Amino acid sequence: MVEVVPFLLLGVFSGFIAGLLGVGGGLIMVPVLLYLLTGSVDQAILMHTAVGTALAAIVFTSISSVWTHHQHGAIHWHNFRKLMPTILLGAFSGALLTKLMSFDFMRLFFAFFELTVAVIMYFGFSSSAYVDSLKKRVWRVTGYIIGLVSAVVGIGGGTMTTPFLTYNKVDIKNAIATSAAVGMPIAVAGALGFIVAGWNVENIAEGLGFIHTQALISIVATSVLFAPLGAKVTHSVDGKKLKKFFAIFLALLGINVLSF
Repeated sequence: MVEVVPFLLLGVFSGFIAGLLGVGGGLIMVPVLLYLLTGSVDQAILMHTAVGTALAAIVFTSISSVWTHHQHGAIHWHNFRKLMPTILLGAFSGALLTKLMSFDFMRLFFAFFELTVAVIMYFGFSSSAYVDSLKKRVWRVTGYIIGLVSAVVGIGGGTMTTPFLTYNKVDIKNAIATSAAVGMPIAVAGALGFIVAGWNVENIAEGLGFIHTQALISIVATSVLFAPLGAKVTHSVDGKKLKKFFAIFLALLGINVLSF
């Protein structure tokens, strides 16, 4: 029971943040899982297992947070549909590509990705155009990149979808809600990819491919309860403060992974 407690607490915090920021919770789960799984998972596949497990947990966490955002009428489903086709392709192919990546490459990629997005969000860089004026090919390319990168770093895509939407003048709360919806199909495609990629790998942890099932079950048990709470809080706080908090949060996590 003692071993399960850290995973349960991780589910509480990651679930709440997932609902609050529309990020899926992978940004929290991956760095923490790196520490919790050290010693029980081979170093060579530690990052792969942390990412795969996080994506699998996001599948369940996002369902509960998306429903709460939908009840508030905050999800832009028309934007969701524009991103979906290539996001699914990008997430699945990104998961398969990780089999060719080393632990350090994935760790550094994850850290610098978070720090870059944090700078963009904090300083509020934005486009002169509105999201509805973007051409179809922009949506397709953006969707593929979001899906690909999300699978590599183990996130639901919120750290890319939210900045993309706010950059093109979508309100932060609507961007967060839409990002939460986008996270579910990304997580499904990415998790399936990590199962396939880790199916016949030697020294794999007990689980399903690169997914650590004990950690997954423990995280999901609490995250699905706290994700709706975070989503409710999103709609009761100031949008500008929420955006600044989002950026600082990303920067701290990026620095943490960089120093791992």
